[in-house]
Amino acid sequence: MAHRLYELDPGTFTTLRITDAEDRVHARLDRPEVRNAIDATMIDELHALCAHLEHHPKILILSGTDPEAGRPGIFASGADIGQLRERRRDDALRGVNSTAFDRLAKLPMPVIAALDGYALGGGAELAWAADFRLGTPELTVGQPETSLGIIPAAGALWRLRELAGEPLAKEILLAGRILDAEEARTHGLINAIHPAEELLDAAHALADRIARQDPLAVRISKQVFSLPREAHPQVDNLAQAILFESEAKFDRMQAFLDRKKDRSTRRSEEPSAETSPAQTSGDHA
Repeated sequence: MAHRLYELDPGTFTTLRITDAEDRVHARLDRPEVRNAIDATMIDELHALCAHLEHHPKILILSGTDPEAGRPGIFASGADIGQLRERRRDDALRGVNSTAFDRLAKLPMPVIAALDGYALGGGAELAWAADFRLGTPELTVGQPETSLGIIPAAGALWRLRELAGEPLAKEILLAGRILDAEEARTHGLINAIHPAEELLDAAHALADRIARQDPLAVRISKQVFSLPREAHPQVDNLAQAILFESEAKFDRMQAFLDRKKDRSTRRSEEPSAETSPAQTSGDHA
């Protein structure tokens, strides 16, 4: 019954376009008239999406608008400044954006962000919450919050240090440095660069690679990876103990051994390099 409460109905979303498949969900940010600015409705819909994926673990691909005739593609230009200007102390203490992005980062299965055009402010922080980030040559990323009299409080102040190191993080956060795609890739902020017309194909190809792994092993790896150093190696041993009893472990390892045996058998049946073609054919001079 609880699982049915978290079924996904794409028709109920207004700021996200949802495509739900067997092993993944693709959520496209869809407010092109304001360059995909993240507003309260989008945050609510991200929460609804997370609720579904927490109960039905699948890979998530996040993307922005596709390049259209005369209009460049864009991930998200930031938070909706009109709404942001009206927020007060209690809104900040509720962590409107940070709560949603943290929830997204903790989803059971990996999250892939496909970034094109602008990923600024809250849009960049949404990207930092993903496990993988792919970009296009047109990508521009940065945190311009201090120029607006606020801080990037939805994850950038600590995620950027982990992702890119303290010197670059301080340039972005304190000096307003904006990075292009190649700079972002060089500093490990994105995994790869693809032409805009190939970006989603690349995201799905990465999702395919993840989907070929054992889902439980992927889920546990993601959870253990996020734990502090003090938890290791004890947590690794506990996690491995769970996986050592899983049916998938026995099935996948047996399949590996069977393939290895089959390759070995085929090699042993192949003609020896020293054997002449005449001998192998049975024809003798």
